[in-house]
Amino acid sequence: MNYEEDETMREKIRQFLLKRNGIDNLFNLMFFIYFIIYIINLFVRSIYLEALNLIVFLIMFYRFMSKNIIQRKKENQKYLDIKNKIFKYFKDDCIYKKCRKCKTILKLPLPYKRGIKHAKCPTCGKRLTILCLKYQKIEVIRKK
Repeated sequence: MNYEEDETMREKIRQFLLKRNGIDNLFNLMFFIYFIIYIINLFVRSIYLEALNLIVFLIMFYRFMSKNIIQRKKENQKYLDIKNKIFKYFKDDCIYKKCRKCKTILKLPLPYKRGIKHAKCPTCGKRLTILCLKYQKIEVIRKK
């Protein structure tokens, strides 16, 4: 194959995949399930797990190659709604710190910007300094 034939083949594949659903969050979940079943099947060697793995793979392939993008987006949105309902209880918008003087546990709102933040203990009045990094929930208390 020369360069021109290679480019025309790439263009044909791109045109074929252009109006397909592709990869979304539900596809990622199904791939994770497929991978877990595959790993378990390496040790257990069950025909039922192989059949289940084949079914999951076929559903993944069908969703990936589907031209009915609207229906696949509805399915993905239902999955995201269920996922958000489950995980909203684990989402924490606050940090907990212990006052060094009176040992009271303080619940502080999670800052959205990085830098040094200050809080005052309502029990003893001690000032706490909290170092907040931008993408991490790492806080350090220092005495002032």
